[in-house]
Amino acid sequence: MGVNNGGGLASLVRLPGYVFRPYRGHADHGAMVAVRLGCAERDGIDPGSVVEGLPTAAKIAESCAKLDDPSENQVLVEHDGGVVGYSTIRWWQERDGTWLYLHRGYLLPEHRGQGVGSAMLTWAESRIRQLVRQQGTAQTAVFGANAMASEREATALLLDTGYRRVFSLVELELADLRRLPDRGQLPAGVRIGAVEPSSYRPAWKTVVDSYANAAFTQKWTFDSFLATADPTCWRAAWDGEQMAGVALCSIRRQDRTVGEVEELSVRAESRRLGLGRALLLAGLRCLSEHGAVTARLYTGTANPHRSYDLYEGVGFRRKNEYVRYRKPITD
Repeated sequence: MGVNNGGGLASLVRLPGYVFRPYRGHADHGAMVAVRLGCAERDGIDPGSVVEGLPTAAKIAESCAKLDDPSENQVLVEHDGGVVGYSTIRWWQERDGTWLYLHRGYLLPEHRGQGVGSAMLTWAESRIRQLVRQQGTAQTAVFGANAMASEREATALLLDTGYRRVFSLVELELADLRRLPDRGQLPAGVRIGAVEPSSYRPAWKTVVDSYANAAFTQKWTFDSFLATADPTCWRAAWDGEQMAGVALCSIRRQDRTVGEVEELSVRAESRRLGLGRALLLAGLRCLSEHGAVTARLYTGTANPHRSYDLYEGVGFRRKNEYVRYRKPITD
């Protein structure tokens, strides 16, 4: 098997019939979708997941377009001329200065157990080491990898090669938005309403501040916040003139019957007053009014604010667990 990432990686792995080649753009999207569909049953993939479901060709195209040099940082695996797997690398800096280099691979089940997955991981780690040298991030860089709890083979490969679980995300679903409980009484002087453009920055700041002491969180600039703003079902709570909390809810573009709670944040001084529940329910009602039938969200299992209890209290139920792994980068 020839391994070439399009950027000069010259390792060679002998796996007869398999070839690694760079991503070639639009022509590859259909084959990449087919790989994901072919993995779904074996790996227990939830098609409706807002964390990692089953993408369309358009979604694959959008994701590839966001990569820094996709032909260098994405590789496809061919067997007898057909695509059977692919790997992608992306990276970002976290709030504590850590540079996370995340690789994610997908391989059709019938091609597992033959060393192909290990070769894909080797390609990813080699390319990441090259990126770290180029970008001068060695002091704080780490390898990152993701796997659902149900992806047994991917989990075993990561653990066998030195990766360790650092945290996980739990995805929850509210199956029927028509059956929402009452929000309860708000504290005196507190009101809940829509988020107007003049309040975008306080809303962003409320979310950012809520992650001030949270580990493994990506830096989130105000420009990034604005780039994906969809404020129709955003709701904020004000205590007098001060924003006390915010719920950022949106309708999924891929399926207008599904709503998503993207963020729910309440300032420290306003917690334990029922604002989180009231904001959540206000956002969910807005989603229902705009055609959503169900809602999804995800939260960290180690969340210190007991948000898991809040979500279950309004009817959300656990669907999936997504585990995040890391490994030090060594020469």
